[in-house]
Amino acid sequence: MRRGLGTAMAVVLAGGLAAACGGDDGDKKKDADSGPVTLTVDVFGEVGYDQLYKQYEQSHPGVTIKQRKVSSLDEYKPRIQQWMATGSGAGDVVMLEEGILPLYMQQRSKFVNLLDYGGKALQDKFLPWKWQMGLSPDGKQLVGLGTDVGPLAMCYRKDLFQKAGLPTDRDEVGKLWPTWDAFLQTGQKFQQKVSGTKWLDGPTAVFRATVLQNAGAGPGYSFFDKNDNLVFDSNPAVKQAFDTSLKFEQSKLTSDMSVFTPPWQTGLKRDTFATVPCPSWMLGGIEQFSGASGKGKWDVATTPGGSGYWGGSWLAVPKQTKHAKQAAALAEFLTSPQGQAGAFKSANTFPSSPQAEQDPTVSGAKSAYFNDAPIGTIFGSLVASVKPVHLGPKNEDVRAAVENVLISVGQGKVKPDEAWSKAVEEAKKAAR
Repeated sequence: MRRGLGTAMAVVLAGGLAAACGGDDGDKKKDADSGPVTLTVDVFGEVGYDQLYKQYEQSHPGVTIKQRKVSSLDEYKPRIQQWMATGSGAGDVVMLEEGILPLYMQQRSKFVNLLDYGGKALQDKFLPWKWQMGLSPDGKQLVGLGTDVGPLAMCYRKDLFQKAGLPTDRDEVGKLWPTWDAFLQTGQKFQQKVSGTKWLDGPTAVFRATVLQNAGAGPGYSFFDKNDNLVFDSNPAVKQAFDTSLKFEQSKLTSDMSVFTPPWQTGLKRDTFATVPCPSWMLGGIEQFSGASGKGKWDVATTPGGSGYWGGSWLAVPKQTKHAKQAAALAEFLTSPQGQAGAFKSANTFPSSPQAEQDPTVSGAKSAYFNDAPIGTIFGSLVASVKPVHLGPKNEDVRAAVENVLISVGQGKVKPDEAWSKAVEEAKKAAR
C-alpha cells in the first residue's frame, strides 16, 4: 500500500507546520535569515516518509530533506554507535529503535532536549507508555518522539497453505494456532505435505516475538531487570521463549535465516518458507522484497498467543546538528498524528498516536498486496493489549548473541541439549 497523502491531508499538514516550526514573526524572520538548509534523516527499514518529505519541503521553502536508509537495525546500529562515539556523522534527525533507545537514554547529553522546542505540548498525541519511554527517567529531557508501535501478527503464504491442504481464510488460519505448540504442530503437518518449503523463516523472529510476549504477560522485563541487571538465566519469560524457539530448530521447521539479511530477503521471493511472525511494520519489507510476484500470495492472521508486539521507534535530534530548531520541527511533523497516518498508509507502520489510530484511513485500511487484509482492524485490535517491556542498554547485544546460538543449532554447530548453557554464556559475554 504505497499510496501518497491526499490533498486534504496536505492542506492539514501545511497548516499545522507553521506551529511546528514555532515562534513569533521574529522567529520566522530568523529562520528566513538563516538561508536554505538541508536536513538529513537517518532511518532503517521501510518507514514510509517519502511523501511526507515532499509535503514538508513544499510547506517550507528553503528546506531540503535527505534520507539515508539501510535495510535493518543490525546494519544501522554500528553506524549510529560510531556517529555518537565520535560526535560527528549523524543526521539532523535519527531513528532510535526500542532495542537501542535505552543505550542512548544513558547518553542523552548527546541529544537535543525536545522539551525545549515545544515538545511538552505534544504529550496527548502519543500513547502514554510510548511518550514515557522517550523521556529521561527524571522526566526532564525528551530524547525522542514516538513513531510507530509493532503490534504482532503472523504473515503466511496463502498459496502454499492451499497446496498443503490447510485452511487459507485468515480467520480460520488463526484458529489453527491458539498457542505456539499448536503452531509447531501445524508446521509439522505442512512440511509433510509440501516438500522444499520450510514452515518458518528462522528462529530469530519467533524468539523476538515470544520473549516480548512472555515478558509483557509476566515481569515486564526480559534480559535485564528494571535496574538493568542481567537476569537472562533467571527470568522464566526468557527461558520459555528460548525453549519455544529451540523446538522449531530441533524439528527442522525453519530455514535457519535471520530476519532482514540478504538470504531472508531472497527467500521472500521464493517458496523458501511459508510463515513469518510479522509486526505491522514488517509488511512493508515483505512487500518490498517479495516484489510484484508476491502480491496476493501473502495474507495476515493472528499470532499464536493472541497478542504481542515487536519493535517501534522514536525520532531524536543529535546535538551535533547545526540545525536543531529545524530538525526538531521536522521530527515533530513526522511523528504528528497526520504524519503517522501518512507513514502507515505508505509502509504499514502502525501509529503510536491515538488520534492517528482513529483516523478512518488507518482504522479502515486494507492491504491490496496482502489479499485485501483489513490491516487497520487486525493491528488496531492488538494495540490496546500491548504491554511495554523494559529493555536494558545492552539488550540488542544480548539478543544478537543468543539468536546466533539458535541458528547454530539448526546448522548443527551446537547440540540442542547444550544450547541453553551456550546461550547463557554468550549472553553474559554480550552484557559485559
